[in-house]
Amino acid sequence: MSAVTPEIAADFLIEAQEILDRLGEQLVTLEQDPSDSEQLNAVFRGFHTLKGGAGFLGIQAMVNLCHAAEETLGLVRAGQAALEPHHFDAAQQSLDYLQQMLDAIGAGEEPPHAPQSLIDQFDVQGGAPAAHAPVAATMAATPASGDLITDDEFEALLDQLQGDAAPTRMAAPAPAPTRPAPAAPKPAPKPAPAAKPAAKAGGEAEQTIRVDTKRLDAIVNLVGELVLSRNRLKTLRARIRDEELDRAVSSLDIATARLQNAVMRTRMQPVGKVFSRFPKVARDVARQLQKEVDLELVGADTELDRNLVEALADPLVHLVRNAIDHGIEVPSLRDASGKPRQGHVRLSAQQEGDFVTIEIRDDGAGIDPERLRVKALEKGLIDPEAAARLSHDECLQLIFLPGFSTKAEVTDISGRGVGMDVVQSRIRELSGQITIHSDVGRGSRFVIRVPLTLAILPTLLVQAGEPVYALPLARVMEVLHAPAASLRWFDGRAVLDRQSHTLPLVDLRDWLQVEPTAAPLLTIVVLQMGDQRFGLVVDQVRGREEVVIKPLPRAVRGLPGYAGATLIGDGRMALILDVDGLRATA
Repeated sequence: MSAVTPEIAADFLIEAQEILDRLGEQLVTLEQDPSDSEQLNAVFRGFHTLKGGAGFLGIQAMVNLCHAAEETLGLVRAGQAALEPHHFDAAQQSLDYLQQMLDAIGAGEEPPHAPQSLIDQFDVQGGAPAAHAPVAATMAATPASGDLITDDEFEALLDQLQGDAAPTRMAAPAPAPTRPAPAAPKPAPKPAPAAKPAAKAGGEAEQTIRVDTKRLDAIVNLVGELVLSRNRLKTLRARIRDEELDRAVSSLDIATARLQNAVMRTRMQPVGKVFSRFPKVARDVARQLQKEVDLELVGADTELDRNLVEALADPLVHLVRNAIDHGIEVPSLRDASGKPRQGHVRLSAQQEGDFVTIEIRDDGAGIDPERLRVKALEKGLIDPEAAARLSHDECLQLIFLPGFSTKAEVTDISGRGVGMDVVQSRIRELSGQITIHSDVGRGSRFVIRVPLTLAILPTLLVQAGEPVYALPLARVMEVLHAPAASLRWFDGRAVLDRQSHTLPLVDLRDWLQVEPTAAPLLTIVVLQMGDQRFGLVVDQVRGREEVVIKPLPRAVRGLPGYAGATLIGDGRMALILDVDGLRATA
C-alpha cells in the first residue's frame, strides 16, 4: 500500500466497510431465496468491488478470499452451478475474516489470511474454485493482471458506490478445469466507467462533500459554547430589563436555535447503519443454536446523532443475541407448544419528539419473574426480605444486576454471567433508559429510549440547598406541591397518596446530605423510571434550560446518581443527575 496515497487508502476503508455492512444482509436475503437474481448480482458486485480495490492496494489476503467467493458466484450467475448451504456458511464466515482484515489495515498492521479450508469451502466441483490457485502468482508477476485496477478505475468504483450507477460488467467465469495444474486465467476486461449520478430536475446536479467528523465535532462544540452564552444573556436580560437588549437577545435566541438545529442535522445518521449488520448476526446465532429465526427490521431510516448510532451497536448486538439464545425456543419445543417452528425477532426504531425509541421484541418463551427471584437469592445478589417485597416488574429488573444469569452453562453467544448490567450502564451513559416487558410463553420486549443527540440536553433546573442540579427534561412528568403533613410512610420509605396510586418519594436533600428547609409545602418533581414513577423532593424548581453536557469533575466521576455536568445561565456549574442511579441508591 506504500504506492498509494493515504487519502485513497482511507476512501477504500470507508467504502469497503459499507460494502461489508450491506453484504451481511444481502447474503441472508439471498439464502432465503437463492433464485433472486437481483440479490445474487448485488452480492457478486460486493465481492468483486472489494477484490478490485484490494488488488489496487496490494492487499493479497483480501484478494484471495474475495476471488474465491466471486468465482463461485460467477458460476451461479452463468447457470453452471447452484448455491448450497455450505456456500452461504463460507460467505458469511468470509465477512468475519474480511472485517478482521479491514481492522488490521486501519490499525496499520498486516491483514491476516483466511484459512485455506474456508477458501476450499467455496468449491463447487470438488477442487479449488476456478483459477483461484494462480491468483497470487499472477498478481505478483503481472501488474497488468485483471485483479489489479488503475487509479482511475478505482476512483470509478468508489463513485459507483455513491449512487445507483450501472454495475460493472464482467465476463462469466469458466468452470474449473479438471486438469491437476490449471492454467492461469486470462486478464478480465477492464471495468466499464461508472455512470455519473443523474442530474436533478432543472439540470441542477446533486453535490455532496465528505467532511472529517472531527471538524463536525469542533463545530458542535462551538455551537454548544454559543448556547451557553445565549443562556447567560437571557439571564442578564431578565435582570437588566432593557427593551432594546430584550429584542437583541430574542433575535440571537432564534438564530442560535436555527444554527443548532442545522449543525445537529449534519451529524445525523440513519439507525439502518447499525441495523444492517443484524440479519447476519441473527442468521449466525440461529444456525449455531440450531434454531429457526426470522428477523424483521422496522424504521431503519430513523435518524440519530452519529455518536449515538455507533454507541448503540454493541448493546443492540447483545440484546438481539440474547433474544435468540434465551428467548426463542428450539423448533421441537415450539411445535409442542403450538407455535410456528420459526421464531420471530423484531428490531424497530421510531422517533418520538426529541427521543428515539428502539425495541427488540421476540415471540419466545418469555422471562419468568419467579425464576429470576430464585436465581438472585441463590447467587446472593439480594437478601430474602428484599426478594419477598419485589413486584413482577421489579423481578424483571434483576437481570440488570452485575453477575446475574439464568443460563445453565456458559456459551460463546451469551450467558457468561455478565452483559445485561453492561448494556444498562451503556444506555445510561447515553442519557437513555431501557425497560423490560415479558409474558411467560409469549415473548419479551426490551425498549430503549435515547435522545436524538447528546451534545445539547433539555433539562429542568432544581435546587437543593444553594447548589443547582439538572434533571433530563424527558424524564420529568410533572411538578406538584403537597403539604408536608400529607406524607405517609410505608416500609420505612416516604410516600404520597394520590387519587389513583401511591407515589414513592426520594428527598434530594437527604440524598445529598443537605439540611432541609422547614417548609410547610413540599415541592415534588415527578420522574419516570421505566414503567414506574417516583417523586423527587427539592427546595425549588428554577425552570427549563437547554444545557451542554460536560464530563464530570474528577471528584464525583464514577459516583452513582450523576450523569454529567454543565454551566447554566448564571455562570454556575450544575451537576446533571442520573434518574435511574438516583432512585437505585436512595
